[in-house]
Amino acid sequence: MKQAGLEPFFYIDSAGTAAYHIGEPANSKSQQIANSHGVQLPSRARRFEHADFEEFDLVVAMDASNLRNLKELDRNDQFSHKMIMMRIFDSQPDDGNVPDPYYGGIQGFENVFQILDRSCDGLLDELKPQIQD
Repeated sequence: MKQAGLEPFFYIDSAGTAAYHIGEPANSKSQQIANSHGVQLPSRARRFEHADFEEFDLVVAMDASNLRNLKELDRNDQFSHKMIMMRIFDSQPDDGNVPDPYYGGIQGFENVFQILDRSCDGLLDELKPQIQD
């Protein structure tokens, strides 16, 4: 996004659908892999809130469990049009879920980084025409 000069068009945030690790920085292995690719992870963990549906144009779930949690939070089905799975933009979508990196050692974190890097490229390709119009 930065290389494409599109950074000013986006406001991006990350939030979990469970209350795990609220207020904590990114996992040290996540930090290590991200940093090795020139990516900084300065944010702190937070939980997705219903107000986020209003705040964001797109809500991207990493796996089917997160998508179910988001749908449960959207009790009146007002925001289903904003919810998508990340790997629909992946050129190698496998089962459609971003795997949990915690059980694969450092290679698990590298694998997830590669999946998200490909998926983000695909998502950006999808959004570019909307920005440039």
